[in-house]
Amino acid sequence: MNGKIRFGIFGCGRGLFAANYIRDYFPNEAVVTALCDRRKDRLDYVKKSCPDALTFDNFDEFIESGMDAVVLCNYFHEHERYAVRALEKGIAVLSETTAAVTHRECVELVETVERTGVKYSLAENYPFSAAKLEMKRVYETGKLGKVMYAEGEYCHPSSIEEIRSLDPEEFHWRKYNPMTYYITHSLAPLMYMTGALPKAVTARTCYDEGRAERIGRKYSDVAAIMLISMDNDSVFRVPACAMFAPGGNWYRLSCTEGGIETVRGDESMVRLSFVSWNIPEGEEKERFYRPDWQAYQDIAAKAGHGGGDFWVLRNFIDYLKGEREADFDVYRATAMSATAIQAWRSVLNGNASYPVPDYRNKTDRMAYANDNLTPFVDDEGKGATLPQDSRMR
Repeated sequence: MNGKIRFGIFGCGRGLFAANYIRDYFPNEAVVTALCDRRKDRLDYVKKSCPDALTFDNFDEFIESGMDAVVLCNYFHEHERYAVRALEKGIAVLSETTAAVTHRECVELVETVERTGVKYSLAENYPFSAAKLEMKRVYETGKLGKVMYAEGEYCHPSSIEEIRSLDPEEFHWRKYNPMTYYITHSLAPLMYMTGALPKAVTARTCYDEGRAERIGRKYSDVAAIMLISMDNDSVFRVPACAMFAPGGNWYRLSCTEGGIETVRGDESMVRLSFVSWNIPEGEEKERFYRPDWQAYQDIAAKAGHGGGDFWVLRNFIDYLKGEREADFDVYRATAMSATAIQAWRSVLNGNASYPVPDYRNKTDRMAYANDNLTPFVDDEGKGATLPQDSRMR
């Protein structure tokens, strides 16, 4: 269509953000040509944002409708299978939440991207608030030295009513999702700031007696505290998606010459400090300030998830145009998925440490290519490969 990138959106609940932003912010570069959701009410609602788009209630017809890229906003544990199908047809993929939920899926996804050469990126939005982008910018100047330790917290406590409203189906994925799996909001910003990749993980859950029965889910964990050894010899601590209070997000880089962190209680501010014996020229020992985005200030300030919803689409479009690399390519995306899987293994096996496979390495792929460990079940309640223990600690 006049040189515009043709987008399909699969999943019209969360997918509404993509439809609205493509329409409002990228009308000269992209257009939504197809929508797909099995729920008619969601299809009809998103159709208002892109009235010229074709609508489908099944993926088979949707993926044949003619598109250059697809935004996958379907169920959390089902992204890999649809990403592979799109890539096989030469359709670029922007995948939400997590790339895959088993090692076998991770290997298949990596090898499909390599074999087809089609572009793939994870739509992780939490690295792109102004404060976290400032942390990345400062770290990359080298003034802080080398990162030794980092923390990322994504805390989202919810009422019983809110929790139950999110998983109305008997075998909905949220009912079976251990806290280790929802890892990207806490880990991805730290990886983006530092460029580091996970090498090994150990995890321990915070457990709330009777929680599973109260909220109608399988597990009683409220957080999975993970210690992750990174490939640059640093250690990261993340609680994945913690459901304890207080709610909020906080990120910290502790380095050899100083540190930088977001401010608890005001996530738009950062605290930058240096060791007293080596303060860089032109810097203060410590200061608090509120950074801005370097571009698109007004648009990003209004966008969801601290500006991240705008930036994942802006950056993905630029990636498709060949103007930048993917923010989270298939290797970095599957590294986070693998960390989540191995962290669950750790929880189930006495908090032991487990290696995180490097899917760039074919030896690692061979070792995990048939590993189907999963907590998730299918529409009939089958598929999980280990006994489900509600305590998990």
